[in-house]
Formats: sequence, C-alpha cells, structure tokens
Amino acid sequence: MVRKTAKSLAGLSALVLVLAACGRGDDQAGGQSAADISQGPATGTITVWAMGAEGEKLPALAKEFEDANSGVDVQVTAIPWDAAHNKFTSAITAGQAPDAAMVGSTWMGEFAGMNALDPTPSSIDKGAFFDGAQRTTEVDGTSYGIPWYVETRLIYYRKDLAKTAGYETPPKDWAGLKDMAKAMQTKAGAKFGIGLQAGGTGSWQSLLPFAWSNGAQLTKDNGGAYNFDSPEMKETLEYYGSYFSEGIADKEAPAQPTTEPDFVSGRVPMFISGPWMMSAVEKLGGEGFKDKYDVMPMPTKKTSSSFVGGSNFVVFKETKNRDSAWKFVKWLTEAKTQVKWYQQSTDLPSVKSAWQDPALTADTKLAPFGKQLDTAQSPPTFATWEQAITALDTEVEKVARSGADPAGALKAAQSSADSIGTGK
Repeated sequence: MVRKTAKSLAGLSALVLVLAACGRGDDQAGGQSAADISQGPATGTITVWAMGAEGEKLPALAKEFEDANSGVDVQVTAIPWDAAHNKFTSAITAGQAPDAAMVGSTWMGEFAGMNALDPTPSSIDKGAFFDGAQRTTEVDGTSYGIPWYVETRLIYYRKDLAKTAGYETPPKDWAGLKDMAKAMQTKAGAKFGIGLQAGGTGSWQSLLPFAWSNGAQLTKDNGGAYNFDSPEMKETLEYYGSYFSEGIADKEAPAQPTTEPDFVSGRVPMFISGPWMMSAVEKLGGEGFKDKYDVMPMPTKKTSSSFVGGSNFVVFKETKNRDSAWKFVKWLTEAKTQVKWYQQSTDLPSVKSAWQDPALTADTKLAPFGKQLDTAQSPPTFATWEQAITALDTEVEKVARSGADPAGALKAAQSSADSIGTGK
C-alpha cells in the first residue's frame, strides 16, 4: 500500500520533463553554499503550500508559530495531491512559487534541477534527522530544505496465527520469513502466506527494502548513473519472485489490494506497510484485535533496511521573505513541534530526539518503526527517478505474474534507465 502522502508521480507531461532537464537558468544545483538566517522573530507574510491532509491540518500548527512571532502572517494553501506537481512546476516556471512548501521527497532532484530551491541554512542541524531522511533533501551534495515527517515500512504479521504455525518469535532473515509464510499456509490455514505487490505502479517500494537489505546500491559511477542490474538486485528479484512462483504470494493480486480484510480474516496474515495501517486493521478487527498482531523489522540478508518516505519542507529561491520563511521551516524541526505535529496528524517525526517523547514511546508497536528508520534508505534524488522507476515496476510485474527471468527483467529496466539518463 502506498500512503496518500507518498504518491507516485508517474505520468509527468512532456513539458514538465523538458523543464526538469533544462532548468530555469545557467546556475547549477550542486555545491551551493547557503546564507544563514538572521536572529530575532519572524515578520511579514509567508505563503505556504501543503498537500492533502497535511495541507488541511497545517494552518492550526502555523497559528502557534504566529502566536510566538506576533509580526508574522503564515498563509497556508491546501492543494490536492493529484494537482500538486503540475501546480508547482507551473508556478516555478512563471516565477510565482510560494515562499515555502511541503514537497514530495521524490521531487527534490527535479525542482533543484530547475534551480528553484534555496539551500538549507547552516544553522539548521542536519545531524538531527534520520540519515536516510536527510539524504532525500540532498541533490549533488547540497541540502535543500528539511525532512518534515517520515514514514517507513515493517512487516505486519498475525501473532496468533504465527503461533499456530509454530512461531513464538518472528524470523530475522530472508529464509526464516519465507519459511514462516509457508507455515502460515500449511499449518494456520492462510490462503497466501504474505501479501506482496505483484508489480505495477509503486511496486518498487515493496521490492527495494529487500534490495537494500541485500546491500544493493541503486547508483554507480560515483552516483552518476542508475544501477538496476547489479548481482545484489538480481538475487533480490529472484527471492521476491519466488514468493509468487511458489504460490506463497498471490500472482493475481489486484492493483488495489484488500489488505485490511484479508489480514483480519487471516486469509493473508502478513503484509508490508507503514504505521498508519495500525489504526486501520484495529478498527476493522474490533475489540481485542490489537493483541492478535504485531510488527517486525524487514528481514536481514546482509543487513535490515527499509524504505524511508515522507515529505520535505523547502524554501523557494524567489521568496521575498527568505528569513521568515526559513524561520518557519526551522521551527518545524524543533522536537516539541514535531511531537505536536505527530499528535495532530500521526505523521512520524523526522527528528530523532522527538522519538524519546512519551507521546511516541508509549506505543510499543510504534517503537520498531523508529528503530527501522535508523537504517532506512531512500532512492536517489535524480530528476528522472519517477520515469526510470516505471520500467522497473513493469519488469517486476513480468517476474511476479508471468515468471519472467529476473536477470532479463533487470537488464531491460537498466536499458530503459540508461536511455532516460539521470537528468543532469
């Protein structure tokens, strides 16, 4: 499942692709130094764009910033996710971008390539964030903005059915996960042992945690090219595909899976997703269901890693109120602000120290997500990522649904990525 705040950006228009490749001027994104911001309270008007539920909830949080800075007016505009990307690129091209905005982490390379983003001031402590999240702000060695909130994925599993299958504790490695998934079918009555996406849009978010756990690197040539057909990726896709070829996962799984009812009924007693699914399965499962399931880290091959997503917050270069815009963004990184935002939105804090707050430590199922964030990784911030990954999604589907050769599938994905390039 892909959360609405991490939507895929596939299907960009040709005009957008040209703009992303060509940029808005002769300046290069890499190696830019950032001027710091002044001391004192924020003043003047700050225009802010934010998407989806975050756009609807942010005005209440911004009011607290206004209360602490009596001379500032934060004007938040909520934008639907499906309209956001084109609205941003049109505004950037027309020189009418807001002062600051919530930006999808996979948009960073494109917008930096358009010379639209202001580098992060040195007074913002980049070490305060989870490493994987911080890297989503970096393009060619320069950080633009902050990781505002994060998400990562773990494996949800029916603890009661695992016990029936002979497992008192969850497995820790690839072989153990596959064995437990099989036992869920043969001993606990599950139709399928685990729910995995059988290719299609966004399936890379299911595949890559396994790849990263196998030590796969998505770039080569010192970060100058895509690297989809490495030995580590081949081994990963072979492993992932085996779940489908052996009938452990459903090769006919619909594009819109029925995850919650399948999990609650026990038809599919394991799936991979983020913390937002806890409330969904507990609501459907009813009283007592909370005790029937748990979450476990991604299984280890060489390490244990997962996908880090979420959204960043940036300041645009053409802002007329740079200091106040950055003061607002910096305020969003304060641990107490991050905790308050979690309580209002359930978006997970990107600042590591916020995870020590009782508001988060009280939930024992939430803590493993924080631990996984220590090793979670993000895709490269290439301007062409969303185009290049579409080919990988297509090839994963061929492997999952039709049993295509993983090596040949990755070779095709690599060829497509090479022809697209990185956008630099």
